[in-house]
Amino acid sequence: MHSSTAGQLRRIPAIGAVVALTAGMLVTLAPAAHAAAGATLPFTSVEAESASGNGTRIGPDHTQGTLASEASGRQAVRLAPGQRVEFTVPRTADALNVAYSVPDGQSGALAVYVNGSRLAKSLPVTAKYSYVDTGWITGSKTHHFYDNTRMLLGRTVQAGDKVAVEATGVQVTVDVADFELAAPAAGQPAGSVSVVAKGADPSGNGDSTQAFRDAMAAAQGGTVWIPPGDYRLTSSLNGVQKVTLQGAGHWYSVVHASRFIDQPNSAGNVRVKDFAVIGEVTERVDSSPDNFVNGSLGPGSSVSGMWLQHLKVGLWLTGNNDNLVVENNRILDTTADGLNLNGNAKGVRVRHNFLRNQGDDALAMWSLYAPDTDSSFEHNTISQPNLANGIAVYGGTDIAVRDNLISDTNALGSGIAISNQKFLDPFHPLAGTITVDGNTLVRAGAMNPNWNHPMGALRVDSYDSAVDATVNITDTTITDSPYSAFEFVSGGGQGHPVRNVNVTGASVRNTGTVVVQAEAQGAAAFRNVIATQVGAAGVYNCPFPANSGSFTLTDGGGNSGWSSTWSDCSTWPRPGQGNPEPDPNRNLAGGRPATATGSQDVYTPGKAVDGDANSYWESANNAFPQSWTVDLGASYGVRRVVLKLPPSAAWGARTQTVAVLGSTDGANYTTVAGAQGYRFDPATGNTATVSLPDGARLRQLRLTVSANTGWPAGQFGEVEVYSS
Repeated sequence: MHSSTAGQLRRIPAIGAVVALTAGMLVTLAPAAHAAAGATLPFTSVEAESASGNGTRIGPDHTQGTLASEASGRQAVRLAPGQRVEFTVPRTADALNVAYSVPDGQSGALAVYVNGSRLAKSLPVTAKYSYVDTGWITGSKTHHFYDNTRMLLGRTVQAGDKVAVEATGVQVTVDVADFELAAPAAGQPAGSVSVVAKGADPSGNGDSTQAFRDAMAAAQGGTVWIPPGDYRLTSSLNGVQKVTLQGAGHWYSVVHASRFIDQPNSAGNVRVKDFAVIGEVTERVDSSPDNFVNGSLGPGSSVSGMWLQHLKVGLWLTGNNDNLVVENNRILDTTADGLNLNGNAKGVRVRHNFLRNQGDDALAMWSLYAPDTDSSFEHNTISQPNLANGIAVYGGTDIAVRDNLISDTNALGSGIAISNQKFLDPFHPLAGTITVDGNTLVRAGAMNPNWNHPMGALRVDSYDSAVDATVNITDTTITDSPYSAFEFVSGGGQGHPVRNVNVTGASVRNTGTVVVQAEAQGAAAFRNVIATQVGAAGVYNCPFPANSGSFTLTDGGGNSGWSSTWSDCSTWPRPGQGNPEPDPNRNLAGGRPATATGSQDVYTPGKAVDGDANSYWESANNAFPQSWTVDLGASYGVRRVVLKLPPSAAWGARTQTVAVLGSTDGANYTTVAGAQGYRFDPATGNTATVSLPDGARLRQLRLTVSANTGWPAGQFGEVEVYSS
């Protein structure tokens, strides 16, 4: 979720292997003795790169803005006209959906072959709903390259049969195929009012909006029946309450509308089930309610068995939606969120849904105006959100994220984000207990172009305020993350702390850089976190800003495979590079946490380790002695300390009396160099050097200033510490 307006604000087997996935993607891993992550789905997916054919495989790639980076598994197969990819059918099926991409501005078809025989029907393909630009979102590029196209085969195929798709008239990049045995069309419920009886046109030619409204009025709290057919609505429905809207199944009853329900409130008890709503949204316009549901369904409502596609957002929920259940739906190809609980949600359950190709957070809770409380995202399968997170929780009280399977996140997103990023006020930060349990994250995490460093597969973010809620992260599986597994960060750059985090029971395999990426002050406890195939080091612990404080990792026992720490906070680990030997001539103090006995106004301790001698620390005035301390992060042999003041001639020459003390435990300090006067003169760079004796080894270095001839306070523009 990136917009600031009130409207709206991811190992591949060899080619030829059949990959049958009940969770709709290539890798499905879950901790032992725990419920399988992801949704229970009626289809099985096969990756194009694991099928046979004469196309060209692209990827793997994690670079923002590339076609492969948005693909499931970060790979796909490009077909020139006349080329094909042939899938081995993994299960009995009579329906097919294909995720694909064509070049911008082009359209065409995929011819479909079953066991070598071409079907009369083809799958239409188009770039119409792809290549979305959101220039107002900082860091975004053209994205949303893929789309989905589906058909009933008109026959039943069995496991082991061959289904091929062939590019016709256009280059097509094929990502993944879903094979499904569609349930037969349901019959009309007794006592229901058919929209056709009220004048709806099942051919899709006429405008059926008024017929839907008339059917709701006639149903008088009963059921509105949407028979098999295609129905076109030209404006949204409102006044939807105490009614069931039911179709024959989403393969049969299809409503074509970019805005289906738009209402600020409802008396509730609405049931929406078993049909498709397919829109014509081709761009993202945050001021337009181009959503399946925009607003409220009211308390005690439900949405189930729906196919939602080509909309801005599936469900943008405001107002009273208490105890809403959203389950067993498919939400595809939205230009923004799949679902967003936009404040006030109480007791909402979002479960067993499949989401693919969202242009923002696939599932989000955003506690604007009032907190979302006692609500959960459970057993959902999410693939390829291409501009944000798989699941995001922005504030709220007593929220749960359980047993979800999330893969292939792209720019500006983690698999799961637990965050105090507010976007707007009034915002209600995280509170109570946030439960993140049993989730599996595959190829999740991305490079953030705004931060110019990576986002972890699972991120806890004190973006706009401290995270003080209890955050319990349990039974997590993280596989093939391109960067880190767990990230703790204050993404707004203000250094707010992340506290009260417990990570218990995690399996981390083949993470690109580190297991823990700690960039905020605060603390987390880790128990039974097992890592293998770690790319660079176990821990990156470099809080930002540098003077914001340290992050403490508590070893609760049972951890293995990630004990090393990245050695140089001035560099970012690159995927798979290992932990290099640090430059022996580097400044050991650069960017390290600094404290002092006092400071004046904005002249805080961190100013002396920020790499800029023009900024400076100044102690409290007229209160000698004053001390400044830096934590080097590990014990080093230290031979030289370079003290700097701003080089400007406006800083007159002065002498400061300074003693150097050191410690290896942060509690017991000894004198390394006794008090001595050091001359600072702008004519010679306003720099003084303190030489330390051989054998001086310390982690914490403390400078105690007892006099200053130029100002009644201790002052340092930069403190540099060297081993040579």
